[in-house]
Amino acid sequence: MRARSTVSLACTAVAAALLITACGGGEKKKDESVPEAKPTKLAPVPQVQPAQVKPLVGKWVSSAKDYFQFKNDGTGVWMKEKQTLWSGQAIPEGNGKFRFSWQGGDPKTSSYWGVTVADGGSKLTFAGTNLTYTKAKG
Repeated sequence: MRARSTVSLACTAVAAALLITACGGGEKKKDESVPEAKPTKLAPVPQVQPAQVKPLVGKWVSSAKDYFQFKNDGTGVWMKEKQTLWSGQAIPEGNGKFRFSWQGGDPKTSSYWGVTVADGGSKLTFAGTNLTYTKAKG
């Protein structure tokens, strides 16, 4: 019984210390403030050749009824129920992988914001949701 009350007392002391330090108190001097984060600069979107994005061209539909649609110049959109979820440029990375431009720039790294074309060009997987899309006929 005594060990339990000691642990309880220790937890209460830790909680009180956290509350006191979290509340802050008084005015902060300018040099104590956290510096503002500088906005991330994205690289310019590279020039994409039609041959580089040929596997993407067309409409790709998922079972969730959203779709990607890409043009010959690599520009594309991601749509769901007439709402644009993304629009921009597909940037080839090689081996059927494409990253997407973000806010008009190139993030220059592969991430969840891109797709992979597989199965001889009949399947597309979006890394952001891991959903598979099928190329629409016609």
